[in-house]
Amino acid sequence: MKYLLGVDIGSSSVKCALVDIETGTNVAAAFSPSSEMKIKSPQKGFAEQDPELWWDELCNAMHLLAKEFEYNKEDVAAIGISYQMHGLVAVDRDGVPVRPSIIWCDGRAVQTGNEAFKALGEEFCLEHYLNSPGNLTASKLKWVKDHEPQTYARIHKIMLPGDYIAFRMTGEMKTTVSGLSEGIMWDAKNETIAHDLLKHYGISENLLCSRVPQFGEQGLVTQEAAEALGITANVPVCYRAGDQPNNAFSLNVLNPGEIAATAGTSGVVYGVLDRPSYDPPSRVNTFVHVNHTREEKRYGVLLCINGTGILNSWLQKNVFNGYSYPEMNRLASTVAVGAEGLMCYPFGNGAERVLQNQDPGSMIRNLHFNRHSNAHLARAAQEGIVFSLFYGIEIMVKMGLNISTVRAGKANMFQSDIFTEAFANTTGATIELFNTDGAQGAARAAGVGAGIYRNTDEAFRGLKVLNRVEPVASLTSQYKDAYGAWRNALEL
Repeated sequence: MKYLLGVDIGSSSVKCALVDIETGTNVAAAFSPSSEMKIKSPQKGFAEQDPELWWDELCNAMHLLAKEFEYNKEDVAAIGISYQMHGLVAVDRDGVPVRPSIIWCDGRAVQTGNEAFKALGEEFCLEHYLNSPGNLTASKLKWVKDHEPQTYARIHKIMLPGDYIAFRMTGEMKTTVSGLSEGIMWDAKNETIAHDLLKHYGISENLLCSRVPQFGEQGLVTQEAAEALGITANVPVCYRAGDQPNNAFSLNVLNPGEIAATAGTSGVVYGVLDRPSYDPPSRVNTFVHVNHTREEKRYGVLLCINGTGILNSWLQKNVFNGYSYPEMNRLASTVAVGAEGLMCYPFGNGAERVLQNQDPGSMIRNLHFNRHSNAHLARAAQEGIVFSLFYGIEIMVKMGLNISTVRAGKANMFQSDIFTEAFANTTGATIELFNTDGAQGAARAAGVGAGIYRNTDEAFRGLKVLNRVEPVASLTSQYKDAYGAWRNALEL
C-alpha cells in the first residue's frame, strides 16, 4: 500500500496527513505541539517565529503519526507542503536563519509598503502586482534592510516558510511563482520577477531562490532529513503552496467562480477568477493561483481577517476558563441572533488589510451589565467573526466574484453550528463542509505533481461533502439586520 504525505506548517501548529493513493482517503493525521506555538512580539505590531521551531514540530508530528498508524517508511511515495503565507525567512549561505521569521500577522512593514505604493504609482502596482506592496514579504525584507543592516548583509537567500521546510527536506533553496506572487515579488502582467519593486527597494534579485513548478518534482529528501522525519531518503517533494491557495486546492476550488473558506487562527475567503482583478485600496489581495498557467490563467482573490479563531481561543482561555468549545457553542445557541445588541469586532491580531492595514484592536460594543451574560459574548464573538468576513466579501463581490456556494473543511470555527448558520445566512450562500484539511490537500496535490494521479478528478476521489447548510429566509433577515448594525458601528 502506498501513501502520499501532506505537511501543513501553520503558525499555531504543524500537521501531517497520510492519504492512501488508491482510495484517496486520509488514513492518519497528527499535529504538534498539543498547545499553540508561541508567536513572539518584541514590539507592538511585531510577530515572529523561529523557523527551526517549525522543523522541530514537524519532526515531532511525524513521530506521532508513526505511533498512530503503522506504515512502512518505503511506502511514502511523494510529499506536498502547505504553509503560512507572507512570512519572511532569511538564511545565510549554510541555510541557517539569520533572524526569526517575520510572519503573516506582523505589521511593521505597513508604512514601507504604503510609501512604495505611492512612489511607484498606485495604478502601476495594481496593474503589475495586483496589490499594494503593503505589509507583504518584499516590504518586510525592505524593513530588515533599513532597520537591521548588519543582519541584511548576512542574507544569502530569502524564502517563504514552505520554501524553508522544503529546503530542510531536500537541501535545495527553491520557490514557486505563486510563492513569489504572494510575497509581491512577481509581476503578474509581464509574468516575470517584480524588477521595478525590487529595484525601488534596493534589493538584489540574487536573494530570490530559483523557481520550480508548482506541481512536479522539487527536490528529493536527503538522508539526514529522512532520518529526522522517519521516512526513506529520495522521496520527492512534488508540491508546495501557501495555506490559503492550498486550502482552495484541498476543496477542489480551481476554476472561475469557485469559493473556499477557512476559519482557523485567521479567517479567509478565497475565490478564483480567470482574469486579473484588484481592489484599488488593496483591502483584499489577488495572487497567482496554484493552477495558473500562461495558457489558462487563474487568480485567487484572498480576503483575510487576522483575528478569527484566535478570538474564540482567547475567550476560552481568559473568559470561559474551564469551558470546552462545544460548551461555548451551546451557550451561544441559547441567545437570539444579534446577541441583544452586543457587538464584537475581532480585529486584535495585527494590522488588518480589509481595514487598509489599520490595527484598531478588538472591541466589544453595547455591553450592558444587567442584560448581557457570557452566553451573549460567546454569540457576539462568533457573529462578529462572520460579519468581519462578510465586510470583506462585499468588496470581493464588487470585483466580480459571485458568492453563491462556499466550500470549507469541517474544522476550526466551521465545527460550530452557530458559526456556520451565521455564515450561511449573513452571506446568503450555501455552505458545503468537506472531510479535508490543508495537510490532506497538500498530500493529494503531491500525487498530481508526482504524476501518480493523471488529473485532479483522480486526486479528489476521497473528498466527500459531510454537510450542507442552506440560508433560511427568516434567519437571513435577522442576520442582515444584525450585520447592518455591526457595520454602522464599525464605520462611525
